[in-house]
Amino acid sequence: MPYQNLAEAWEADQFAGLRDRLKAIRDDARSGGEDYRILMPDSEKPYNRLSSWSSWLAQYGRFIAGEPPGAAKDADRIRQHVLEQYIEPAREEGASHVDVLVRDVNTALNLNEAWPNICQALAGKIFQDLAQVSAPERIGADQSSATVFRFGLDEPMASQNERPFTLFDSAGNPYQPVKNFNRSNGVSAYRIKPKGAGNKADEAIETKDMVDVARAMLVDGLASRVKAIAGGTVNYLTYGGEKLVRYQLDADIAKKIGVPASGSVQEPTKQVENTMAIAQQDERPTATSLILYGPPGTGKTFSTAAEAVKLCGEPVPEDRDELMAAYQGLLAAGRIEFVTFHQSMAYEEFVEGRQPMTGADDGEDTSSGGFRLETVPGIFRRIARRAEVSRGTVSAETKLSLEGRRVFKMSIGAKYLPEDAPLFEEAIEKNCAIFGFYEFDLSDPRFGTREAIHAAAEARRKEDPEAFVSQPASMMTNLFRNSLKVGDVLIVTKGNLLVRAIGIVEGDYEFSPIEGRAGDYAHRRAVNWLWVDRDGIEASDIAKVGLVQRTIYEIDKSSLNVPALERYMNSQQNEGPSEPEPFVLIIDEINRANISKVFGELITLLEPDKRLGQPNQLKVRLPYSGDEFGVPSNLHIVGTMNTADRSIALLDTALRRRFTFREIMPNPAVLKEAAARTGIDLPTLLTIFNERIEYLYDRDHQIGHAYFTGCDTRADVDQVMRHKVIPLLAEYFFEDWGKIAAVLGDLDTHDGPIEGGFLNRSVLKAPPGLDNGEAMQRFRWDVRDDGFDYARLLGS
Repeated sequence: MPYQNLAEAWEADQFAGLRDRLKAIRDDARSGGEDYRILMPDSEKPYNRLSSWSSWLAQYGRFIAGEPPGAAKDADRIRQHVLEQYIEPAREEGASHVDVLVRDVNTALNLNEAWPNICQALAGKIFQDLAQVSAPERIGADQSSATVFRFGLDEPMASQNERPFTLFDSAGNPYQPVKNFNRSNGVSAYRIKPKGAGNKADEAIETKDMVDVARAMLVDGLASRVKAIAGGTVNYLTYGGEKLVRYQLDADIAKKIGVPASGSVQEPTKQVENTMAIAQQDERPTATSLILYGPPGTGKTFSTAAEAVKLCGEPVPEDRDELMAAYQGLLAAGRIEFVTFHQSMAYEEFVEGRQPMTGADDGEDTSSGGFRLETVPGIFRRIARRAEVSRGTVSAETKLSLEGRRVFKMSIGAKYLPEDAPLFEEAIEKNCAIFGFYEFDLSDPRFGTREAIHAAAEARRKEDPEAFVSQPASMMTNLFRNSLKVGDVLIVTKGNLLVRAIGIVEGDYEFSPIEGRAGDYAHRRAVNWLWVDRDGIEASDIAKVGLVQRTIYEIDKSSLNVPALERYMNSQQNEGPSEPEPFVLIIDEINRANISKVFGELITLLEPDKRLGQPNQLKVRLPYSGDEFGVPSNLHIVGTMNTADRSIALLDTALRRRFTFREIMPNPAVLKEAAARTGIDLPTLLTIFNERIEYLYDRDHQIGHAYFTGCDTRADVDQVMRHKVIPLLAEYFFEDWGKIAAVLGDLDTHDGPIEGGFLNRSVLKAPPGLDNGEAMQRFRWDVRDDGFDYARLLGS
């Protein structure tokens, strides 16, 4: 190569030429050539070393590009191990493909249950470029120890000409990426070639809209990294042949094209795969654990709404009504949960516990008059489960909704019958819904009504007295065969309390007997399973009312939490690595509960480095269910604490290392508008109050601005003072009315009656026998009956 050192090679083309040359030498060696002896004169098996050199160049390129050191350590080990131990040996043997079992990689590298990390490393574009393979076929379970990746070794890599779009300049020439290119260089418009168009300039679409350009770059991909688009400036970098795209977008542009405001995407090869996936696949989300603390009325609870919306990755509107609408939408979708702690709060309510259940579940005797103890997950475990199974969001163009669809609940195999367990797995594997009851073929068009189905069942009963027939069975069979339409949604339950799959019907009725089971469970409908979780999530997450035991029935949409159901329908649609959706748990008044009693072992699991997917991830076995449990990294926790209720020092030891504490104090400045409406200088009033409270008591018992923000008239301020502020001061100072009067500006140094702006003082007469001049002087304080006078307080 013509370079004196690696610095020159990087400056020239970011090592692309060097890596191409190493690949050419490797290909030459496979065909019997000896070009490799330029580098290794005595080697007889150069393939692995040549692959290693290519990998080292890629890693060094990432270092030069400024990626954080050590961030991809495990991922690089995984890729290198699979390349050297699987890909290269299989190529040397002339194999057409090679299978990689995730469990074997985890064991060989002595990793700690790093199934998701291994899957992400092997499914990504970085490994495909490194090993010169196409995207693998995924076999078996998703992101588990049993996942198998099958890499084809005789498939040619897609050429750069197969990109699904090209960017043209204003002259119609294909755009060549350069550094620091912007509109001031003379480009007045961009031309974007749509998918399927040819390479001629006249087939491109001209646009001056940066939104269109951004969508083309981000959604369709580009052989470069977009460093910035906001303001019309586009900077391009390429390195190591890895063709990654990183971006930072203006918030409005990001909202219009339906992508996060910042992130990374990958250049597609043979097809557009997961275009919004994180390019650096080993960057793990950092969990936020935050407590907002301060005196009452400072807006802590309201601040949690803005904080939660921001942590969910959504824009935070400045308008209060718009903010609360965004918050309520995320709350309805299950992305945010809100809980208030109290003195009776327990581990069983927060994490999991046993609760008595009456009635029946699938397979149980409905006539039983007793009850059973059922392990029920608490609010924390439910939202943690939602966060754990999320794979991210989909684009606005591909997002599914319930509009125009009916929703049906369906059971596939009874929960308590072991012989039925394979039915659900077969349904998922074969992308179909499986229905039981009658064992005869219903494909004939004459079975288009419930009456015809029931008549056929009755006719079979006459031939065989043991043949099954019932009106409910005929009704549900008719639902499955005739009422269920293509496009309808199926919710598959696990018992009556859990949901384990959601799908969309894609085909008409079919009769397909299972081998060895005659006509039993032979009725099928093709289904696209959108979401699957074999352990199941609480049915209450998506249904407002309890689901019942019937095998199949239509659910009225008014009985469903539609936003939550739609989120589940879209949450597993990203194939391959992707950034999961953020979830937020808000704990109001976190200091009112016994923290060690409520959190239990979660105190340890909440630490950021011990979350799932982190270097020091921990799991514990829960006492009631016996399940292994860890806290996902995409679950954020925001708490509030009223410092007037309990000292923060009582929480420091337990929570200081796990939580970030942010103080929220009274802000008189926000009362300027209320002051203009009421004619009272509320900012000054609040400042005086709090200075005096801090002098007489402490800074944790100040009065928050929220008490006055809703005041529109002087009468409103009087009501707040009479019914909220003065009673609060009485509580603070334990009915010491002298101190209360001092805060209100009504205390004088003399011992006579006082007519103050808020309080009146009268002198109490000593009882007979104590009026000889030796009795202590005592006073009665009364709150004024008429309107308050603020002049003395504000003028002092």
